[in-house]
Amino acid sequence: MLGKKLVTAQKRGETRALCLGLGMVACSMMMYFFIGITIVPFYTKSVWTTETLCKVLKANIKDKVLCPDSEGSEDEDIFPYPCLQVWVNLTASGKEVMLYQTEDTLERNPKCSYVPDKLENSQEVKARIETIASNFKKYHTFPCYYDPGGIRTDVILSRLYPPKGLIFAFLWPTLMFTGGCLIIVLVKISQYVSVLSAWQ
Repeated sequence: MLGKKLVTAQKRGETRALCLGLGMVACSMMMYFFIGITIVPFYTKSVWTTETLCKVLKANIKDKVLCPDSEGSEDEDIFPYPCLQVWVNLTASGKEVMLYQTEDTLERNPKCSYVPDKLENSQEVKARIETIASNFKKYHTFPCYYDPGGIRTDVILSRLYPPKGLIFAFLWPTLMFTGGCLIIVLVKISQYVSVLSAWQ
């Protein structure tokens, strides 16, 4: 009687462990799919892949513009802010080009180097842009990214999804997938050993 209870408890434990392993594998596959349709397209579409040095030539704050500067935008997403324009000398080519914060900045407003998030306090936005402009004037040379193919002449300060960020994004689902597979394998080995012991 005690032996049957132990076998039943063992089977329940194996079933729960197997469900846990399958759940981890399923969740990791969903995470892979989510990363594949969100982060990977942004990474593959980015042409600013090569790092070089940029030297600031001028950093000017123009009159206020509307954000975003694109057609079909909703009225509640449009707000005025000072337009910061940073021009740099690209070390790789020696050309004078405009600098943008990220790829997203160029898409949101190609006239400005920095596009702030929508904030209620316009003074805070103005102070932040002035601080950024002063930092550019203070640190004349810094690393930036450009298009080695020459399709885009402008440069960006940082990539939204660099190679290290993409590897880090795939790290957690990979660990979860590996752990789930390991649990399934251990359960199957345990079942095989139990059947072998019972047969002997």
